[in-house]
Amino acid sequence: MTNPESMSGWTRLTTGTANVDIIGRRKTWYIGFGVLIAICLLSLVFRGFNLGIDFTGGSQIQMPATGANGAISTQQVDRVYESVIGSAPEVTQSVGSGDAASIVLQSEPLTSEQLVPLREALFTQLQPLGADGTPSAASISDSQVSGTWGGEVTTQALIALAVFIVLVTLFLAFYFERAMAAAALVALINDIVVTAGVYSIIGLEVTPATVIGLLTILGFSLYDTVVVFDKVRENSRGLLKLTRRTYAEAANLALNQTLMRSMNTSLIAILPVLGLLVIGVGLLGVGTLADLALVQLVGMISGVVSSLLLATPVLVDIKLRDKRVRDQAARVEARRARAAGRGGTDSGPDTGTDSDVDGGPATDTLAAVSSSAPAAPRPGARPTGKTGRRRG
Repeated sequence: MTNPESMSGWTRLTTGTANVDIIGRRKTWYIGFGVLIAICLLSLVFRGFNLGIDFTGGSQIQMPATGANGAISTQQVDRVYESVIGSAPEVTQSVGSGDAASIVLQSEPLTSEQLVPLREALFTQLQPLGADGTPSAASISDSQVSGTWGGEVTTQALIALAVFIVLVTLFLAFYFERAMAAAALVALINDIVVTAGVYSIIGLEVTPATVIGLLTILGFSLYDTVVVFDKVRENSRGLLKLTRRTYAEAANLALNQTLMRSMNTSLIAILPVLGLLVIGVGLLGVGTLADLALVQLVGMISGVVSSLLLATPVLVDIKLRDKRVRDQAARVEARRARAAGRGGTDSGPDTGTDSDVDGGPATDTLAAVSSSAPAAPRPGARPTGKTGRRRG
């Protein structure tokens, strides 16, 4: 069997034999997550969200992206809007591709006295083509969007989020233990706050698709955490009766054993989302598909990082509040200190039990074996055991 110490770092990582001290550096991770959470919360409080028209309400104008003089750009539409209304629109974006390409303009609520001259100016200056390939004023449409629909979607999403958190917490508490449920909940809240904070800091528009996408990342956020916790449970089974390793070391071993799996799973999951984002932005224009893919991308990256660097370290700190776990860790340290004092080598986790700590049972067993050994035979004595003579 190949000695793990002789393997390269990449080989050890891919075979689950790496020795990255993730748990030992948990204070560093806490500081990093704390700073990130603080920045996100400050942005949410003082900057808020860039809510889309579905939440705030307003007017929407849509027209073909092809005119009599060629392609119509969003900058041209903005200039026409500013010349008529006197201010810039909230959002102007290109949607679709090819013959189906169109320009969508969203602004604050406009009155009919504003909409009529705006539509006339757009048609006069840009000459958008209708379905028959000739300039048509009917190709420009307008509609009023109410903010109540976005509010209803948000309300339903918050209810779904609360139900999800309650059910997941109960499942983890029964399937694993309460400490693991609490640690997973901390990581889940972190992912939600970070994803929302990124949208607030960058100023990305929040649409109903964003809210729906936020709900879809919750399951992925918990997936890696559950995988790691299952390995932690396996490594720590019967640990209180052993002095092989501490609970923190067992948890760190679980992280190293599942590290490559988490990275591979996350990469495979992120690649399709990147594909959706490229298609949504590059081919179809910034729309519902792009909004959904963007929030999933941010949430997935946050989820895999928190499952490795936050959930398990929090679990270790919760478990160390248990006196039995602290006492077991003290016994491990005592055994290693004695081994070092005797000049022995303690390369790490050992297979000894609690009886190894005191040294008494091991010494008594050796004495019993020595005393029960047969005495040397007297010179000339006849053997009393079986002989090697064969019967005829």
